[in-house]
Amino acid sequence: MITVATVEQCEQALHALADKLAGNDPSRRNLGFDRSMTCSIRDLDVVFGGRLTDGRLVDVSRATSREAQIRLTMGSDDLIALVEGNLKIASAWATGRVKVEAGVRDLIKLRSIF
Repeated sequence: MITVATVEQCEQALHALADKLAGNDPSRRNLGFDRSMTCSIRDLDVVFGGRLTDGRLVDVSRATSREAQIRLTMGSDDLIALVEGNLKIASAWATGRVKVEAGVRDLIKLRSIF
């Protein structure tokens, strides 16, 4: 049976990710990294937006557009698994479970987030 996380669970997961990043040691943060980001959840047809700034994820909320400097697309359960550490971004991307649209430098910086 395929499970699907709810919109609320996805939003909670993104806020949990924001809390996790905020708790990181400042020496591990990507200072000076400031990008708009969206996360499209395929199976729920919803988009969340936020801002990655100085190693933190801020201003997480539902968005009306996918437009951002960094665009992630994935299923709801994959988002939950990524945030919980049960799925690695590299393998999810390599198998097509997660789509990432970003510049090369941004891709390198994203590795430290998930």
